[in-house]
Amino acid sequence: VQLQASGGGLVQAGGSLRLSCVVSGITLDQYTIGWFRQAPGKEREGVAAIRSGGMTSYADSVKGRFTISRDNAKPTVVYLQMNSLKPEDTAVYYCNARSDSYDYWGQGTLVTVSS
Repeated sequence: VQLQASGGGLVQAGGSLRLSCVVSGITLDQYTIGWFRQAPGKEREGVAAIRSGGMTSYADSVKGRFTISRDNAKPTVVYLQMNSLKPEDTAVYYCNARSDSYDYWGQGTLVTVSS
């Protein structure tokens, strides 16, 4: 199982970034794919998730600004489009694949939003 996250970088407040997570080695119809983030000195928190059926959910702090989507081509790629970025969005972002029995994490990608 591999989850390969990319797309992080440095952006000014108000700008946009799109993160990508390439998912391989699992059957997507059994998993929820999520994006989490961890800011310095803070606990990891959920940002957005997309269920196997396509239903999405978002943290209140990113609703209306972030969009999660999935490309079901092989390999599957899950995107996190981040608009209107704020300095408080600065964090390492991780993608996650979770089923009833398993929980997989990718490596993080750093997003830094300057004011």
